[in-house]
Amino acid sequence: MQPEPPHRDPGPAFAHHLPALLSSAPAASAVAVGLHLDGRRTVVARGTTAHQGGRPADEATRFEIGSVTKTFTALLLAELAARGELHLHDPVLRHLPPGTRPPPGGAGIRLLHLATHTSGLPRLPPGLLRTALPHLFTNPYEAFTAADTLHALPRTRLRSRPGTRMHYSNFGVGLLGHALCGAAGAQDYASLLTTRVLRPLGLHDTDCAAAPADVPAPDDGGNEATGHWHRRPRPPFRIPGMPAAGAVRSSARDLLTLTEALLAPDRPVRGTVPPDSLRAALRDTVRPRIAVRQGTQQIALVWNIRPRHEGSRVHHHSGGTRGCTVFAGFDPPRRAAVVALANCAPGHGNHLIQEAYETLLGLDA
Repeated sequence: MQPEPPHRDPGPAFAHHLPALLSSAPAASAVAVGLHLDGRRTVVARGTTAHQGGRPADEATRFEIGSVTKTFTALLLAELAARGELHLHDPVLRHLPPGTRPPPGGAGIRLLHLATHTSGLPRLPPGLLRTALPHLFTNPYEAFTAADTLHALPRTRLRSRPGTRMHYSNFGVGLLGHALCGAAGAQDYASLLTTRVLRPLGLHDTDCAAAPADVPAPDDGGNEATGHWHRRPRPPFRIPGMPAAGAVRSSARDLLTLTEALLAPDRPVRGTVPPDSLRAALRDTVRPRIAVRQGTQQIALVWNIRPRHEGSRVHHHSGGTRGCTVFAGFDPPRRAAVVALANCAPGHGNHLIQEAYETLLGLDA
């Protein structure tokens, strides 16, 4: 595998976007952004990995990416489908542990429903709020296990009949991760994602591993960005019961590499051509599946798509934890991509997601 190519001067296509992006989350101690346009790329970071202590942030600094994890889960789903280990229209119960029962009226939930938020499942599983209350401002998912996720399914009241309406659901994508493990015979989501997606794409800054300590340790955390809420450090985010919905940590250079692979599935990634199944998955992941909001928005596998009048198709997704905010987006017709990561929680004064989205629309040769 060849090393990452050196980053050239941003040049006029990128340079005038960087100041606004790097200052869009003023409560963060670290912001990292990556931009790609028609074969050119740059990755830039500012600040340090924590407000107190830490080290200078760089292109390899790892952030909690929250719900952008779901885009990795989508790619993993498409990769298993390309290998013939499952079909997108399989009932989810086929790949969950024996004895798992569906919610009332939910026996027809398909894998594709989970990946397009059309399963009818609510945003969160029943029972989560009770376990979350003691950790609401630190780690609300921490005490909710994989067994809790599966046991919640038959106690769930669907918001709509499967396949009829879109309702964003962490529960649904978390459940999808368990189904993918069942289909592949894998012990856990983290190892399956690493084997099938992360290593073949050369994403060595990316995994599901939280920092080793239960409390922030900026001086000992290596190149991990410590999450902050109102400039106060947060403990590492944990979501053991639904890792496929939010457990991944990544860097600006890795997220940019992912979007570049989605822009050009047949090109080498960091010097290596991905396996056939992964190239097929990269193509399949970005294909529109459903239209919503009178056709003004589409949904691929997890990715939101905003068709625009000039012919572009902006694929985008954002994520947030109690301590980090992340955006990833790309536009295949214009061969443009933008990723942005900050180690502060979403909230008032944090404009990173909107600034990154507008930057993606404005990238021009």
